[in-house]
Amino acid sequence: MLGNFTYHNPTKLIFGQDAIDALAAELEAYGPNVQLVYGGGSIKRNGIYDQVVAALAAAGKNVVEDAGVMPNPTVEKLYEGARIARENHVDLILAVGGGSCIDYAKAVAVSANLPEDVDPWQKYWVDFDEPAVDLDVIPVGSVLTMVGTGSEMNCGSVITNHGAKMKVGHVFADARVFPRFAVLNPEFTYTLPRYQMVAGIFDIMNHITEQYFSGTDDSTSDYLAEGLMRSLVRSSRVAVKNPGDYEARSNIMWCATWALNTLIAQGKSTDWEVHMLGQAVGAHTDATHGMTLSAVALPYYRLVMPYGLEKFARFATSVWGVSPEGRTTEELAVAGLDAMEAWMREIGCVMSISELGADESMLEGLADSTLIMQGGYHVLTRDEVISIFRASL
Repeated sequence: MLGNFTYHNPTKLIFGQDAIDALAAELEAYGPNVQLVYGGGSIKRNGIYDQVVAALAAAGKNVVEDAGVMPNPTVEKLYEGARIARENHVDLILAVGGGSCIDYAKAVAVSANLPEDVDPWQKYWVDFDEPAVDLDVIPVGSVLTMVGTGSEMNCGSVITNHGAKMKVGHVFADARVFPRFAVLNPEFTYTLPRYQMVAGIFDIMNHITEQYFSGTDDSTSDYLAEGLMRSLVRSSRVAVKNPGDYEARSNIMWCATWALNTLIAQGKSTDWEVHMLGQAVGAHTDATHGMTLSAVALPYYRLVMPYGLEKFARFATSVWGVSPEGRTTEELAVAGLDAMEAWMREIGCVMSISELGADESMLEGLADSTLIMQGGYHVLTRDEVISIFRASL
């Protein structure tokens, strides 16, 4: 392990089939006014809404609803949510849904009490400022219904600005942005459409590889990452055949949380360029996040593989069980990415950005929307960014 770091994660996890039973008691720690955040209404059809509302009533809360959070929360929706929170003197924001709802809740939490002349988009997602020490950051809690982003136990928030053609994630340094608690019942994910389930699975995998493919030291974080990836691959194969398999869905949910709660990033430089490429695609097409990642991941990793050859070879043997016998290091590294591609196709990942609505005419614009990261094995040039998008068509 290299470097100096402090690890602290303040989020309380309540996990299991009966997790929702603990919600009412958990709510007692917060003030009377709760902003209930959710998406398009599926939680009303599957009964989760009724369970959450019952817990809110049992805790004696005044509830203001903030529905309609879209899969890629927009800056306009953020402004609306911040106004709702401010006008209703909200004491807690409770997000019921997946990563988009929780990302949005965190964005509202840091924006609602800003001075009127401060634009939260500019402050947090353009300038990457942190909340002022004396800013009233509203606490966030969550009831998770879709796994993938890990937003339930981290301090990241992704917001889309269609006008600027930018989709930007801010991982806040302020611990007040972490959700205070997260209710995790794997059964709440059963009704998710297969496409969304697979998108979440690849999002989890890419969160791990973004952290894994960096550094050359012998890092405990890498061993943890390999174990998470092996568990995810095994459980994903079960879940795509039987979405109601509790063991598989519970393992996937647990993998998702630990893939991006800052644990396996400790002592690492980390990469995140696949996310920058995928978020550019999302900004232009509004496509499902996990599928934007799956569409660009392999072209990116094949381009940077020569710069981190030893780690890619280790990925092949430690994650995919590829035998090194008779293979050069490069052949082994290639075989590992081939194994990942076979798995992606097996579970139903999107493999090209053209499937998401992108075409040749958009390549320059996609490159303009792509942030260049510094932590991986190779820093991309603009020409390489365009070549990756072209290879992803």
